[in-house]
Amino acid sequence: MMSDNVFKESIMRICSEDDRYHPDSYLFVREALDCAVKVMKKNVQGPERHVTGPELLEAFKGFALQEFGPMASTVLAEWGIKSTEDVGNIVFSLVKEGRLGKTEKDSIADFKEIYDFDAVFSSPFRPVKTKQSDAGKPLKYRARKTARGKTR
Repeated sequence: MMSDNVFKESIMRICSEDDRYHPDSYLFVREALDCAVKVMKKNVQGPERHVTGPELLEAFKGFALQEFGPMASTVLAEWGIKSTEDVGNIVFSLVKEGRLGKTEKDSIADFKEIYDFDAVFSSPFRPVKTKQSDAGKPLKYRARKTARGKTR
């Protein structure tokens, strides 16, 4: 695996040519890829295989929610990541720079509209009223399972 300094130098080169995404977004995508690889190794026996775009996006979603919770949407937007296509753009910038590999089947289209960022990163944390008669009461929040299975 390449050293962190080499990877960071690559990110700086990418960002000097394309400033759509914050340098931290590239590091975060790489960490999400590491999570996807770990999950794959746990779930699949046999030879190693390539992580697909949708598999990376699932890992990205889980990792973002784990790391940032209700602030995921805000943090990702600050980094310029507002859609699954943005994650794909970051991945293919890293591929172009020689920091990630791809197969002949891989395409930027693999990242198109896989899930809606608002539905995944914002909606679960918005307050909802439970009944019409609760009009004067404080809003309640939807219960959500944490990474460890507990409801908060």
